Formats: sequence, structure tokens, C-alpha cells
Amino acid sequence: MNVVPRNLMTDHLVSPTDFRGAMRHLTGGVSVITAGRGKDITGMTVTSVTSLSVDPPTLLVSINRDASSFPLIRRHGAFGVNILNADQLDVAERFAGKGGLKGADRFAGAQWETAVSGVPLLVDALSAFDCEVEEIVERHSHGIVIGRVRGIRSSTRNAALAYWHGKYVAVDQDEDAARLAEVSLPAASGRRGA
Repeated sequence: MNVVPRNLMTDHLVSPTDFRGAMRHLTGGVSVITAGRGKDITGMTVTSVTSLSVDPPTLLVSINRDASSFPLIRRHGAFGVNILNADQLDVAERFAGKGGLKGADRFAGAQWETAVSGVPLLVDALSAFDCEVEEIVERHSHGIVIGRVRGIRSSTRNAALAYWHGKYVAVDQDEDAARLAEVSLPAASGRRGA
């Protein structure tokens, strides 16, 4: 394999605007991170959740250190990860700050349960994880929070909420598979004698 050198911008030439624009091409699953206990709770919408390890089950999330969730995660040593289903656009927008809601007010309009760690978990999430903080690595504007999964609750739903090019999009396994089948049918039916 031949590698052809290309002109790439070096890091001192990459602006935050260029970086954000390029990252909009990466589709991300939408989750709500929850933090705190009792009435001292808050949360935020993120697309930065990823699995770090299966054994032991560990998640990683990148959180802006100026976000209201960050000090609560640090103080209590726990957080929740709630993977949103396609019908939970209102939850995603509320926790992204739409309407100016903050703290515990963001939890209104949805059903929550308290995890063993004390963090709120969304009852209708595709999957919800109760995580204990193992480590927080601070780099630049964000903290990389590594959480050991202590509890999981999963739904049987197949439609997820994703974020792509600055918009929320629904990803439905059944509907999208049906659409792909429809698109491929004309080509398959055009064959004779195959």
C-alpha cells in the first residue's frame, strides 16, 4: 500500500470553528448524563459517551469542566448515562439548555428512578447505566470521566436518537431496514434467471 503525502493543516492553524465544522460529520448517539443526589441534581446532553472496557464494564464521557454537572460528578463520585430513544427529543433539548432550564428543573416532564449510587436514571431510556467514577483526566477545557458500570437497565426498543450536522435524527432499526430493502428491491427484481 502506498501512502501519498497530503497537505494537512498543522494544529496551530486549526481554529475551533474549523474543528467544530469537521466534527459535525461524525454522527453521535445522544445521551443524557445525570449527576448529584436528592434535590442537588443536574444533567446535560452529550454525544461523547463511549465504552472503554467490557471487562470490567467501563464507560468514558468527555465533559466540559465549566458544565454544572462536572463539580457534582467530582463531589459525589458517580454519574448516570441515559441513552435516549428516538421519542425523547424533548428530554435531549431540555438537558441541552433549551428553554433556559437548569439543575433539577431539567428533570420535569419525564419519569426518573434513583440508582444505587443516588443518581437519577431515565425510566424510558434505551439503556441507563449507573456509574462510579474511577478516574477523571483533565485536559484543556474538558474532563475525561472514566466510570465503572455498577448497574444497567435496558429497554426492548430499537429506535435511537442521534445527532448529525447540528440536528437530532431518529435511527430506527426496523424502519431503516425496511427502507433499505425497498431501495434494493428494484435492482434485485430486475434480474432474470438469477
